[in-house]
Amino acid sequence: STVLIQGESGTGKELVARYIFNASNRGQRPFVPVNCGALTETLLESELFGHLKGSFTGALSSKDGLFKVASGGTIFLDEIGDTSPSFQVRLLRVLQEREITPVGSTEPLSVDIRIIAATNRELENDVEAGRFRRDLYYRLNVIPIFMPPLRRRREDIPLLIDYFLERNGEEADHGERFTPAALEKLESYHWPGNVRELENVIEQVSVLAPSKKIGDEYLPDKIRNPVPQNFVDDQPKATPTLDTVELAYINWVMDQVGGSKKEAARILGIDPSTLYRKLTR
Repeated sequence: STVLIQGESGTGKELVARYIFNASNRGQRPFVPVNCGALTETLLESELFGHLKGSFTGALSSKDGLFKVASGGTIFLDEIGDTSPSFQVRLLRVLQEREITPVGSTEPLSVDIRIIAATNRELENDVEAGRFRRDLYYRLNVIPIFMPPLRRRREDIPLLIDYFLERNGEEADHGERFTPAALEKLESYHWPGNVRELENVIEQVSVLAPSKKIGDEYLPDKIRNPVPQNFVDDQPKATPTLDTVELAYINWVMDQVGGSKKEAARILGIDPSTLYRKLTR
């Protein structure tokens, strides 16, 4: 079945895609990630579907596409929401017919491929606005997965630290590698860059810290001394209404306490029931 992973940039969508791949019966076959937003439409179609010699300017020889090369495995299509309408039509045919037609060819080729797609866009909104094909959306969204931002799942931070330590060739033991003060700073930081930012920080301090134990003094200044986020940063430039500012502030407080409604209500000085009403109005 196809999988659609949605969430902010850097939330670890490719990590989840790789986990799904490794746990599947295709885990011993190729896993091929493709960033759809980083390629032009022509290059993207050529990379995935392949092309015949002379089919477009620069096509000096024929080339097999990744759908064929990775047959039996999994293709991870990141930033699927950035694709063009014509590409969406071609991808829909792959999902419906299980076949591809290389650029410049009229002969379809059968492929056995699993597709996992990801996006940082709200595809339902794009579907309603006509920017993304409805039929393709439903074909991709067989198994939907939403990745919350890291600030909403702070309990995952120690596990992710262990994962990145192990990937860097170290023992996966955050409690042994970091002091309690450093871990507290890492868990309380708001992580605007999400999992990708955490990965970079762990790699940086692992290399720079001279001792086995990493104290908070080795953490970047933005983590040691975080600047409070402006809770109206994401609001329109027009003067916001009082309700809009209040809701933005409530959401900012929720971010600071890791999504705990009880703790947010305590800080705001209101009952949890009042907080719930304000969040759902």
